[in-house]
Amino acid sequence: MERESIQNEFYKSKLYEISQTTPTALWNDSCSVGELSNSIADGAVGATCNPVIVLEVLNKEWDIWKEYIQKLINEYPAATEDELAWLLIEEMSKQAAVLLEPIFERENGKNGRLSIQTDPRLYRNAQKIVEQAMHFSELAPNIIVKIPATRAGIEAMEEVTYRGVSINATVSFTVPQAIAVAEAVERGLKRREKEGKDISTMGPVCTLMVGRLDDSLKIMADKENIIANPESFDWAGVATMKKAYQIYNERGYRLRLLSAAFRNHLHWSQFIGGNVVISPPYKWQQRYNGSDVPIMNYMDIPVDPKIIAELEKKFKDFRRAYDENGMNIEEFVSFPATVVTLKQFCQATTDLIAKIRSLMLV
Repeated sequence: MERESIQNEFYKSKLYEISQTTPTALWNDSCSVGELSNSIADGAVGATCNPVIVLEVLNKEWDIWKEYIQKLINEYPAATEDELAWLLIEEMSKQAAVLLEPIFERENGKNGRLSIQTDPRLYRNAQKIVEQAMHFSELAPNIIVKIPATRAGIEAMEEVTYRGVSINATVSFTVPQAIAVAEAVERGLKRREKEGKDISTMGPVCTLMVGRLDDSLKIMADKENIIANPESFDWAGVATMKKAYQIYNERGYRLRLLSAAFRNHLHWSQFIGGNVVISPPYKWQQRYNGSDVPIMNYMDIPVDPKIIAELEKKFKDFRRAYDENGMNIEEFVSFPATVVTLKQFCQATTDLIAKIRSLMLV
């Protein structure tokens, strides 16, 4: 059902209109203070920080952050490069969190959160993930902690949820992962409720990196010489997100889905109208505001069954991603999109550390 646009005396962006006229929330996929400030003006109610994003911010704003990094080096003469890198990540996160605190207070914890990612190299160690997540939760009242949807990560999600920390599942691409995350969060929430502990201000989410699933199928098609309708690839992540959303609603899971890893406008427009989060980079937000995509409830419109049938027929990894029983928890870490993403996140961490080293060893 198409929604009427807000009529104002002054211009409001398309994303602002979506944030005001639908249940779909906008988060900014960056912790850059400048970009986040502009995004909040467009209706953004959340943001993200991780080693990949911090590295991007440093490359864009090196002159701004170089002095602060040197200050850290001087203040912590015995700190390792790793420790200094994470101190930088924490500082960027805290600065962005301050901008979001008024939203956090206004919306009682559902939005207004800064999402900070645990060290991607810990993807096999639940205990260390929990320890870092608890530390991050103390940086600001409106922190949400990103944890990878691996076996160890899902174990950690339950535990930190029980301890009162809102989680954002990451490195997640599939319906089986989305369900495993939701079940872990529910277990954590029920443990808190059983002990009479408050959950009213918690706001967990589960990210599906929709564009990365599309990317993975394209790589598979190239490797295995599979011919498919080019348009079908662009719908794989969308179909998976919509199926997960339907299951979440049917089962009453108490967390929202979040769409990330944007490759085309479908990864934004197809989720308008849903009680979900869209988290595009700022440059994509600018593109969307200049687009002619109408604002209407796309979330309830199913993906063409012919597209789903083709993807299921030709791609085993789509079947694994789309079927809620397509993978067990032990298989999550070896799913191709997981492997590629973890490698990228770990490499970005290494590159960030090297950036710090460039100022330490001169």
